[in-house]
Amino acid sequence: MTHARAERSALCDLLDRLGPDAPTLCTGWTTRDLAAHLVLRERRPDAMGGIALRPLAGYTESVQRGLAAKHDFPELVGLVRRPGGIYGLLPFLDAQVNTLEFFVHHEDVRRAQEGWEPRELPADFERLLWQRLSLAARLMLRKAPVGVVLRETRTGAAALGGPSGGERVEVAGPAGELLLFCFGRQKHARVELKGDPDAIARLENASIGL
Repeated sequence: MTHARAERSALCDLLDRLGPDAPTLCTGWTTRDLAAHLVLRERRPDAMGGIALRPLAGYTESVQRGLAAKHDFPELVGLVRRPGGIYGLLPFLDAQVNTLEFFVHHEDVRRAQEGWEPRELPADFERLLWQRLSLAARLMLRKAPVGVVLRETRTGAAALGGPSGGERVEVAGPAGELLLFCFGRQKHARVELKGDPDAIARLENASIGL
């Protein structure tokens, strides 16, 4: 089983346990909203544009609300559990595109619940997450207000992002925690930040991610 499929399955198991009204880290979304988003993303390509493009967001939100209303929660989760659209036809594409998506959304649900703790991820999964993150760091941190050095603590590897001049903050942690930080989950990522306190505060509160 690929890591994308494993994260998908684990997320769906968690959604089944929590039900439709549990909180998530996605602002304003319950678990029902998140499930509907994932169904839309794979099964309604006509509505995907609004995920990234603000002028199309109204239509995307309307379709997402429609999916949440049309399907009861177990049915929504069942649709998420089975890769849809092109991802169901091409498993290699599912692994390429959905590994980070489902890891982050799995943690969006886990870390919105009381008593959560970081998972100990398999070493090969951590290596894969770091590989993907190191390639995408400049894009994900393009809106960072200060320069950023990502330091993967298990290997000492580093990646850079944000402005090339001026103040710089080092963000250190395992690859999974760094990925969550760069996806805009700064307050919920278990990382260590080093640098000027004002620069750290600005980075922690910045809107970053894809």
